[in-house]
Amino acid sequence: METSEKSEIPTPAGTNCPVGTTLHLIGGKYKSLILWKLTNNTLRFSHLRKAVPGATPKMLTQQLRELERDGLIHRKVYPVVPPKVEYSLTALGRSIQPVLEAMYEWGSSYLNGRGLKVNCSMEPLRPS
Repeated sequence: METSEKSEIPTPAGTNCPVGTTLHLIGGKYKSLILWKLTNNTLRFSHLRKAVPGATPKMLTQQLRELERDGLIHRKVYPVVPPKVEYSLTALGRSIQPVLEAMYEWGSSYLNGRGLKVNCSMEPLRPS
């Protein structure tokens, strides 16, 4: 996927590695889960806090800012009191869905092959 903007994406040793770039963009502690939860949803910060258990407000804010900076999510601020902020996927963010689904399927198979059940806040995006 090409973009008209050229920017530096920090990857190991300054290389332009496709897998390294992907991992850099979605590899934060909660980034993939945030993207997963936004896949068919526009969510407010409070809803994301509930949907991403274990993330402190500070960490969630940091991960959201990085995803916004990298063009994967859109942050819409409404001029109301108290502040209302909604997050949704951009077209670029939506384009990562097949990668996340493949990771979910692979991870599920890996866990099942070891006799472990999937037990996290991610649920299949499509019925199996």
